[in-house]
Amino acid sequence: MMKFRNYSFLNLYATDLLIISFVTFLTILNIVFASKVDNWANHIFFNTLFSFFIYFIANKDAERKNIFWEQFHYWYILPAIFISFKEIYFMVKPIAGFDCDPHLIAIDKFIFGVNPTEYLAQFSNPVLTEILQIAYSTFFFLPIILIVELQIKKRILDFRFTTFSIILGFVLSYIGYFLVPAVGPRFTLHNFEMTNIELPGIWLTNYLREIINAAESVPTGTLNPIEVVQRDVFPSGHTQMTLIVMFLSYKFRTKFRYFVYPTGALLIFATVYLRYHYVVDVVAGILFMILTMYLAKYLFNWWNKYRNKEIFEYNNHSISNMK
Repeated sequence: MMKFRNYSFLNLYATDLLIISFVTFLTILNIVFASKVDNWANHIFFNTLFSFFIYFIANKDAERKNIFWEQFHYWYILPAIFISFKEIYFMVKPIAGFDCDPHLIAIDKFIFGVNPTEYLAQFSNPVLTEILQIAYSTFFFLPIILIVELQIKKRILDFRFTTFSIILGFVLSYIGYFLVPAVGPRFTLHNFEMTNIELPGIWLTNYLREIINAAESVPTGTLNPIEVVQRDVFPSGHTQMTLIVMFLSYKFRTKFRYFVYPTGALLIFATVYLRYHYVVDVVAGILFMILTMYLAKYLFNWWNKYRNKEIFEYNNHSISNMK
């Protein structure tokens, strides 16, 4: 049994343990595929340092009990998500060595008889494109708004479960990128450089596209973008994470749900209309969402029960020793 001290693994929230477990998984992949992954040693060093950083934050929060460490402990997960996203950018393509786009295209065509993104092109217009590009971009904010509402209402257990579920969703989607690396229809079925011309918006579309492209390592002017873009198509993380937010907004009866339902529906449709995803990616996103919520309940409860049991046993043992 682990002893409960001021500095202990028992001070880790379920989300902390999940992130440490995932970066450990990435570290193992870097070791196994060191001959294929550039800067693998730097990745291992950073992952180790980051794990200790999380351990330190969790224990500092437990020790200090002040609002600074509490909020730092809650919100360090935001950069953690993006940092992990960029680390796997350097890993997926060299480890896999191939893209699965031809198979995903074949599945879509087998089901629909056409390529859905090509079919939808006939219905495109600037107003619709503008609305859908804005909706697609809210992906970055929907989880944050949900978490903030739960925190403001001091629904701490719901808040922690939500953050855990969201992080677990990202982790599972990242694993999916390793298993089925792909770049998406905007590169395979369409001319990426012609997107702004073929699918124009009104005011914000091009600007929002540039932000998304840059986040996926293809800023304006990138030569041969299909070779360097992030492999992050299967499953559709936008679909998966949006459905998680929609489900938890409904489950916890948040005021935010009246905004997230229509926005989320537009966002999911936008993944195909805007040529980011194949329809099969969206289906995978739905299945990954179901898997995420199924696992989240059991894993979150398991760790919290374990922590409370260990702390209770240690406290009883301490009291008995004092007699």
